[in-house]
Amino acid sequence: MIPYAFDMNKGSWQPGPYAGVEIMVLHKDTTTGGMTILRKFKAGTTVPAHIHPQADESVYILEGQWHEENVVYGPGTFLFVAKGQQHGPHYVPAEVVSLTIFSGPLTIINAA
Repeated sequence: MIPYAFDMNKGSWQPGPYAGVEIMVLHKDTTTGGMTILRKFKAGTTVPAHIHPQADESVYILEGQWHEENVVYGPGTFLFVAKGQQHGPHYVPAEVVSLTIFSGPLTIINAA
């Protein structure tokens, strides 16, 4: 038997760390603070350059296109950013949905 299952039809979207971003927490590890989430970026959202000082970030794009540094990443793309590595800004011209896993607590430091 599977010890944990999440029915996203019973979940709810909540505000993310930036305007235009919503998250749905699918699972949170109470030991590490890591989490698996769905993220929804509304059309026209720009997320500034930033760092996650406490967690690696793994992203799988499910829908839409994510623009960063003149590169367009679309559905089926997997992205990995190591803890402490600056990334962004990200721009989404149309809605994007991603499955994202943070290996530790979701903390953010905006780049200068």
